[in-house]
Amino acid sequence: MTRKTFMLILRIGFVILIAAIVLPVMLDYFNQPSQEDTVIAYNATTVYASVEEIIEEGQITLGEVTQPYQIISIQVLEGPQAGESFQIDFGTRQVRSDDIRMKVGDKILVTVSENPTTGEISAYFTDFERRSSLVWLFIIFCLASVLISGWKGLRSLLGILVSLFVIIFIILPGIRDGKDPLMITILGTFLFVVLSMYITYGWTVKTHAAVLGSLLALSITAVLALVFVNSTRLTGFGDENVFYIAQLTGNQLDLRSLLLAGILIGTLGVLDDLVIAQSAVIFELYRNNPGLKLMPLFRSAMNIGKDHIAATVNTLVLAYAGASLPMLLLFSFHNIDYGLVVNIEFIAEEIVRTLVGSLGLFASVPLTTFLAALVAVNYRHFGRLKTYLGPLSE
Repeated sequence: MTRKTFMLILRIGFVILIAAIVLPVMLDYFNQPSQEDTVIAYNATTVYASVEEIIEEGQITLGEVTQPYQIISIQVLEGPQAGESFQIDFGTRQVRSDDIRMKVGDKILVTVSENPTTGEISAYFTDFERRSSLVWLFIIFCLASVLISGWKGLRSLLGILVSLFVIIFIILPGIRDGKDPLMITILGTFLFVVLSMYITYGWTVKTHAAVLGSLLALSITAVLALVFVNSTRLTGFGDENVFYIAQLTGNQLDLRSLLLAGILIGTLGVLDDLVIAQSAVIFELYRNNPGLKLMPLFRSAMNIGKDHIAATVNTLVLAYAGASLPMLLLFSFHNIDYGLVVNIEFIAEEIVRTLVGSLGLFASVPLTTFLAALVAVNYRHFGRLKTYLGPLSE
């Protein structure tokens, strides 16, 4: 076995190990009820079940829609009724997809309830089990990352885990405990920018420039978000989930700060790509032509950065449009005055989120490019600092 083959097997094994350790821990964390024994998902009596038998299937008409239906025998797999069998229907009460049919052995989610009058226990179909498919998708994603990016792909997976850890165990609990959502998010995003970038790209001058550019761009984004959320008088109630949060917190949470926090985290998802790419371009150009001066080096890298910005902003707009496609389709069925539509809060929120996030991305490219160019052309004069700053790039 060659060393290259051995290293590839080692990387794949490491990915499987990460998936085997991290996924059960995270799934177990999300499956645990809180100290108040409440479960924020479907219903407290929603459990996994397995399809035992298809008793009956055929066609049924609901209103003007004709669709297939199934009568199914299921066995509950957990909870007080574990091992008991129930009969449920699928497609007899509401419109459903014509493409999805259950088969014996399928796992589903059902809600078990007791009739308060008769004491009779019955079960109702709630949703399909998707966890196993999502786990396989995650494993394939990890393997693809390693096969294409090697050890850097492994480090990027660790960076993702760090980011998720900061969001789940620092930012969310901080907001839930009454801390200001904007301040805790700024501190949290600064933390996982630094940690995830250094884990992924190593302790190099290229990474230092990218981290500094990210922090400056995030600061600019936070200021712009604050200005335009205030000037457009957004309340933070554009997302229907916020109404539930307001009820749970007794309306004590600063929902405008929560909106600002969401804008920052959303921007950061693309910011990482831009800043590290621009920093890498600078050091690659300088490595190939060490005689370049500051401004020629900056202008050469910015020629690439301009294309990168254009492509990224287009990606952002299309991503938001794709997520909002049902809403846009709904508008197209009516004679909508789009001048009035933009005043609707949830639409105005998305506009502010997209444009402010894009302005932060615009700022990140020249900032990071200039910082990286300034460091590259002066690196030879750093003397002993080189020992602490590390190499220009890996």
